[in-house]
Parts: sequence; structure tokens; C-alpha cells
Amino acid sequence: MLRILSAGAGKAAVRALARDFERATGARVDARFDAAGAIRSAFEQDRDADLVILPDAMLEALAASNRVDRSTFAPLGVVATGVAVREGDVSPCIGDADALRDALVAAPALYCPDTVRSTAGGHFMRVLTMLGIDKSSKAKLRAYANGAAAMAELAQERRAGALGCTQVTEIRYTPGVTLVAALPAPFELSTRYALAVATDAPSRELARAFAARLAGEEATRLRRDGGFDV
Repeated sequence: MLRILSAGAGKAAVRALARDFERATGARVDARFDAAGAIRSAFEQDRDADLVILPDAMLEALAASNRVDRSTFAPLGVVATGVAVREGDVSPCIGDADALRDALVAAPALYCPDTVRSTAGGHFMRVLTMLGIDKSSKAKLRAYANGAAAMAELAQERRAGALGCTQVTEIRYTPGVTLVAALPAPFELSTRYALAVATDAPSRELARAFAARLAGEEATRLRRDGGFDV
């Protein structure tokens, strides 16, 4: 069995590749997805994990503590942070600071991932602060464990005009929500993701094989379709 821990950004690409990998190797792929901070914490404690997918900076920290093999680092691409609406709702204009502020103020609810443990959630809080609406937005802020959970809840929101903010990968693979656009300057956030094999990976050869496929040219389309800028 191959055990993968991945930030939510990698979910669509990992799941798509896992099906073919399982057929080709006969090995089962057990993949867990969550906010980046939660995955890093889980990986630090889980000695049975084989492969981890995280933002570059987090992988560097894991390499410094010898939890991952630096020689196995492989880039996957860059993921932007964007705004979402329920499927069927009118997409607001968010092309500049004034338009973004107006859209966020008008929204009856704001959905986002964990504002402490997720990359996009923490950034969204900084955006609200930069726009001067962090305090007034507090009552309508709906934060969930990760971007996928937040977008799933947005899809179930009954009120028109609710907005969500997370990485575009999580918006694209969640049924019932639609990407409006990436956050405009100067609020944009693009995160570089990479993978690495655990130093003590129980299934090291399987991990290396999966990593080579996911980071290789054959999976470029899968990563792009999943929201990565490759």
C-alpha cells in the first residue's frame, strides 16, 4: 500500500492518477487531504506515510528535520487563490480593491478554510484586514477545516450572493460552486507546491514511482485540469 498525505490543492490530480497507478501496480493508494498546516502536522507524527505534498516552504522545513528526502523534491506547479460563488449565482466584479470590497461587504456569508492552519484561510483574513472589513465581516465568516469543506458548505448555502475564498484547485473540484476569478492585485496569492518522499517511507519504491508520474510530463494535463499553473 502507498500512503499519501497531501494539502487540498493536490486532491484532484492525486485521485485521477491513483486509479491508473493502482491498475498498473496492483498497490492500493491511501490518500488523505486536508489544509496544508494540518497535513504537515499529521506527517510529522505519522511514520507510516510514504509521500507528502505541501507548499515548498513546508517541505524545506521537513527536509531540515530529516523527515523527507530532499533529493526526491519535485515541483508540481503554482496554485492561485480565488473567489467562488454557488453554481447559478451571478458572479460579482472583483477586479480591483474597491470592487472586491463591495462584493465582500454585500455577501450575506463568507466561506473559507481554517484561518490558522490553511494557506488560503490565513491569507483571506489578511485580505479582509487590508480592505478594512475584518471586524465587520466577523459575524458572517464561515471557516471550515479545509478549502474543500468550506466550498462544499458554500454549495449548500441557501442565500444568494454568498462568497467563498480558497485555492482555485479546491473550487474547481467541488460540485456546486463556480470560480469567479483569482484575487486581484495587490491581494493575489500564488503558492508553489511540490512533493517529497518520506525519509523512512515504508513503501519507498512505490512512492518514488508515483512521485515520478505525478510530477512528470504525462501528468501535466492532470495538474492543469486540477488548477495548477504548470
